[in-house]
Amino acid sequence: MTDLERWRLILGEPASRCTGGLQGDPAARDAALQWLYGRDPELAERGVRKGGDADSVLRTVDWLDQVHRLFPRETIERLERDAVERYEITDVVTDPEVLQRIEPNAALLRAVLRTKHLMNPAVLAMARKIVEAVVRQLMEKLRAEVRQAFSGTRSRRPSIHRNSRNFDFRATIRANLQRYQPDERKLSIEHAKFFSRTRKHVEQWQVILLVDQSGSMAGSVIHSAVTAACLWSLPGLKTHLIAFDTNVVDLTSDVTDPVELLMKVQLGGGTDIAKATAYGASLVDNPRRAIVAIISDFYEGGDPDRLVRTVKGLCEQGTHVLCLAALDEEANPDYDRALGQRLANAGAHVGAMTPGELAEFVAEKLR
Repeated sequence: MTDLERWRLILGEPASRCTGGLQGDPAARDAALQWLYGRDPELAERGVRKGGDADSVLRTVDWLDQVHRLFPRETIERLERDAVERYEITDVVTDPEVLQRIEPNAALLRAVLRTKHLMNPAVLAMARKIVEAVVRQLMEKLRAEVRQAFSGTRSRRPSIHRNSRNFDFRATIRANLQRYQPDERKLSIEHAKFFSRTRKHVEQWQVILLVDQSGSMAGSVIHSAVTAACLWSLPGLKTHLIAFDTNVVDLTSDVTDPVELLMKVQLGGGTDIAKATAYGASLVDNPRRAIVAIISDFYEGGDPDRLVRTVKGLCEQGTHVLCLAALDEEANPDYDRALGQRLANAGAHVGAMTPGELAEFVAEKLR
């Protein structure tokens, strides 16, 4: 493909007078891009792509087939994500024909959670397979991160297990000093020494995850569910998972099955963070052995003063309070910074984390 053809694909039909027309596969690629981005009024105003009647003559499933034939994998993923999240083309996840063809990914999982109330039972069963596939991918990744965060610490006791990570060079030198050869300035090693690794004993701790299930928090809801499942089986740790909008739902009983848990989540609606935080505070058994993580964009629909008071009370009793505006792989949130500052002033840690960073924070407190 020539540079002029590439620019023509980027800019759409208005650029044809400068770049010339398209034929063959480039023309088909342009039609697929036009079907999606031609509906964008901002692009039309800038004269980049102008909408036509392609939306009415091409079904989503046909467009998807073309996209998979014409574009490389990374471009396909971007186009599918834009279709679902930017233009809210819901039949990407509600049309059985589309679901049979589409590749499971995080964007589609978010779309399923937003639109599952529109699905009939047969479509919902197919959509569940997307949830299962993406959750399985996330679980594999997060389990590794959690294992790393909670790995054993090195002790000073000797070990019979020979591992380069556990090599004790000081003890090895002391044990072999009599074999030092001054003329050659070499030390012959006959007996290598190694450290052992043990897990530190930990007292029972609680991790209470309070997750805002408003529409903007879909990514954090997904990662919270998977993170809770990874933390659940760790020794010395009791994990709770609470979802909230204007109501509070305790999902702790479903933590071991994140797929089932996510299928119960209802994204959207209002937000009462203060009510959820008060419920979370009521679950604390030992204040100095508890971590309460409020995962929300902090656009409070309830009583912000009550929220600040509850957080301050938790901090004053020795509870670690995390106010996370995002818990996902990007950790780059949009949130109410004014309320976030008030919560920081009350003693909470305010910011954003990836699931791996949250696991490291919990592991550090347990040690």
